[in-house]
Amino acid sequence: MNAIKIKNRKASFEYLFVDTYTAGIVLTGTEIKSIRVGKASLVDTYCLFINGELWVKNMHVAPYFYGSYNNHEARRDRKLLLTRRELHRLDNDAKQPGFTIVPTLLYIDEKGRAKLNIALARGKKQYDKRQSLKEKEDRREMDRAMKY
Repeated sequence: MNAIKIKNRKASFEYLFVDTYTAGIVLTGTEIKSIRVGKASLVDTYCLFINGELWVKNMHVAPYFYGSYNNHEARRDRKLLLTRRELHRLDNDAKQPGFTIVPTLLYIDEKGRAKLNIALARGKKQYDKRQSLKEKEDRREMDRAMKY
């Protein structure tokens, strides 16, 4: 069985991760089938609290090819499952100025359930982004030098 790992590459460039959590997702039947095929995207997704529950917004899960009239909406809001203690801690930390909650990785665990890694994050400044690009370029140069 091939491992499905859908990453949010833009998030690590835009944000500095302070703390990470693993959450379950409430999905319908056609959504989980579509994710298992790898038809999902975390581009421009974010999480927010509504009535004490954590929801992921704007996550794209393509409609299942074999789904019939009961196929799902591609960008509907999906509820995340965390413990009460984790929800309370995340809610308090996300209320601090400059912090947000972003999804970083969507994967299928060993029991076949969809999991979403989320991170409490602080937005990077322009000079932080330049530093990240410089470090990435330096790593690439070192890898090239090691090959020869």
